[in-house]
Amino acid sequence: MSGTFSHRSVLLNECIEGLNIREDGIYVDGTAGGGGHSFEIASRLKTGRLIAIDQDAAAIEAASARLSPLGERAQVVRSNFCEVARVCRDLGIDGIDGLLLDLGVSSYQLDTPERGFSYQADAPLDMRMDARGSLDAYRVVNEYSEAELKRILYEYGEERFAPAIASAIVRARAKKPIETTAELSDLIKYAMPPAAREGGHHPAKRSFQAIRIEVNGELSVIEPAIRDAVSLMKPGGRIAIITFHSLEDRIVKQTFADLAKGCECPKDFPICVCGKKPTVRVISRKPVLPSKEELEENPRSRSAKLRVAEKL
Repeated sequence: MSGTFSHRSVLLNECIEGLNIREDGIYVDGTAGGGGHSFEIASRLKTGRLIAIDQDAAAIEAASARLSPLGERAQVVRSNFCEVARVCRDLGIDGIDGLLLDLGVSSYQLDTPERGFSYQADAPLDMRMDARGSLDAYRVVNEYSEAELKRILYEYGEERFAPAIASAIVRARAKKPIETTAELSDLIKYAMPPAAREGGHHPAKRSFQAIRIEVNGELSVIEPAIRDAVSLMKPGGRIAIITFHSLEDRIVKQTFADLAKGCECPKDFPICVCGKKPTVRVISRKPVLPSKEELEENPRSRSAKLRVAEKL
């Protein structure tokens, strides 16, 4: 596999501030990547502990190397962040003081052609963050029905030309399987009206995003992972989540809001009978955005948003 694992830690200072790290706390970085955020968290611990989780084998190797100077303060585990409760249980941890999730695709994944994430390089259709997964982009593109393709392009890519693109994919694969990212990218491009191909984002950007989300089940794991993390969190613990598109951000915002909400009884009830109490306090009413300096240094951070909540 070409290249070395690189992923600039987006909103790094803002995350560290948001987590309000205690030197004796137990923290989980659920998306370790190259270990940038993990290193900054663990280096602030004295008697505390950091668990760095990632599902990508290359990320595990990179994070392990990055965190090795910190010794027992940091431990790396290959898993999906939706397994945070099980990972902690297996390590004998019954409470945590903070969780960080960076839901972005790493620069390494985008820039390593053979991973099949990029519409700007020719490679086999893959897009799996965890190479052990059975579903890949080839199967989605070549086996999903036209209706299913249209749905994921609409829902996960917010692609307004979803019907035309889904139809073009189905017509093309009837002649021969669609095997590479370049084939798919060209198909998408020429399924769109000429005016839609000019300027702005690459014509295939939204569709590739949609297929990647489907392959990795990215949206379905966010809410349960937040709820599991909050149930593990000690009072005063913080959960910080970086998102990169509106669908992720909406899930995080709504889940935080629901956990911060108390009684759900009708307003005309004289007393509360539901017994529901808020479990978190939302720290960031509006998302924290990258600074002008960060945007200049790392243009890929432009769509990043950070939201933080604290366990009550």
